[in-house]
Amino acid sequence: MGQNFLKSDRIRVLVNGIHAKSGGGVTYLRNILPLLAKDPELEIHLFLHRDQFELFGTLDERIRLHLLRFNNGFFANLIWEQCALPILARIMSVDVTVSPANFGPLFAPAQIIMLRNSLAVAGKETRPIKRLYWAGLTIMTALSLLTCRRAIAVSDYARKTLTFGLGDKFQRKVTVVHHGVSEVFEANPNVERKNYLLAVSDIYVQKNIHTLIRALVKIRKKYPDIVLKIAGKAVDQGYLAELHSVLDQAQLRDAVEFLGEKNAEELKHLYQECKLFVFPSTVETFGNPLVEAMACAAPIVSSNTAAMPEVLGAAGYYFDPLDAQDMAESIIKLLEDDEIRRKLGEIAYQRAQLFSRKATTDKTAEVIKSVVPERYAQITSNQLQTSS
Repeated sequence: MGQNFLKSDRIRVLVNGIHAKSGGGVTYLRNILPLLAKDPELEIHLFLHRDQFELFGTLDERIRLHLLRFNNGFFANLIWEQCALPILARIMSVDVTVSPANFGPLFAPAQIIMLRNSLAVAGKETRPIKRLYWAGLTIMTALSLLTCRRAIAVSDYARKTLTFGLGDKFQRKVTVVHHGVSEVFEANPNVERKNYLLAVSDIYVQKNIHTLIRALVKIRKKYPDIVLKIAGKAVDQGYLAELHSVLDQAQLRDAVEFLGEKNAEELKHLYQECKLFVFPSTVETFGNPLVEAMACAAPIVSSNTAAMPEVLGAAGYYFDPLDAQDMAESIIKLLEDDEIRRKLGEIAYQRAQLFSRKATTDKTAEVIKSVVPERYAQITSNQLQTSS
């Protein structure tokens, strides 16, 4: 790694980014790291596997990037993270280790984890290798909660469901910090909304796209020209194959477009142009696309479970995600009523103002500084002496 790790007056923070490979994890780090790097009390070091480099693009020059080389894959990552990372952290004289995932290196200095991946997905999986993955994630989440100094939950729903019902012991460790939305996403009243439904998510089973496709069969009986566009990376190729099979059976190949992964600018235009933004997920601890769509004043129809009502509030129209009929009827109701869609878009835009990147960054910095009170007090004292 070849860097000079002499201690400075700043809190040295190691951000363990090796789990951020798609979707919300990458979006979160892209949004928050440049703002954390502006904090004069923090020195940010980011660990990424070399295969992740292109996902992050050009980073703020104040972020010290460390590209790692080891065999990539869940269990290889786990072994490297638990064995090698703590050693490197101590060589670097790290003050705080932040892992923006359910778990991190158990023996790293002053560990902070982020409760963001719901474990309820495990109950929906039937494939043995996937069940093994979720079992490992559950065990590591529990161990990380036991050993970490603090945890950040991305919603109150995440705080309640990912602390294993163990009550105040874990609850006192956990601070709820909602994600903030990038300034890229904005409303544009001059853009005319087009005749398509939009869903934004990486493609895997809990995103519940199969039920949305079944609902689309019913919707197309009344609106035969409506199209569904799905933007997101095909993370689970097995599930994508199942979706294509459902489309063939329903004869809807021409009615559904898989757009693949899109950058923020491309997503902004999709949110601005869609007739409705549909969020059918069954399990979600936050849902970044919700706040992105809100910031673009998109009318939103959403699942009524998990963290969705907490994030959306009155800015969305809700359906039962397990009921294709209810989903279809809710979407049809909004397609029929221009005024309801207009009002929902206005409410969504106003609510988006609650989810700022600055507020997310400030609260996250507070948690980071809280785990090194003695060093933070020393830094503050040094700064006061310098200013005087």
